[in-house]
Amino acid sequence: MMRLLQLVLCALLSGGIAVPAGAVDITEIPDAALQARYLRLTHELRCMQCQNQSIADSPVGLAGDLRREVRELLEAGKSDEEIRQYMVDRYGAFILFRPQFNSRTAWLWLAPVVALLVGGWVAFRVIRQRAAMLATDNSEVDDGPRLL
Repeated sequence: MMRLLQLVLCALLSGGIAVPAGAVDITEIPDAALQARYLRLTHELRCMQCQNQSIADSPVGLAGDLRREVRELLEAGKSDEEIRQYMVDRYGAFILFRPQFNSRTAWLWLAPVVALLVGGWVAFRVIRQRAAMLATDNSEVDDGPRLL
């Protein structure tokens, strides 16, 4: 009986864990093309409060305000680039999940390539040095019996 009570209590308490923290309102726009643009834009813009979620996925109030703002700009006839630029002007380049390539953000795009090249060069040098050391060690071992 005690075991059954524990199971029921555990099931009731764990039910609260499965409830989502907050529902994200996905606003439906009557025009399918505008709806597709809305979804694409809201997935490209970062929530300034959560910082690791797009405004489409974030349940916080600020993200809801930003989604509403994107919808209003779309309905006003703004292009995707104009909306992105408006958001960058208002909140900074950090709001974009994929920063634009310019002189200020070039290091974001080039640093991984440079790191891979440097890492490849270092790995090549280490492998070559170890191969040379092994060749030297093997030649000394092979000469040993001949010297006796």
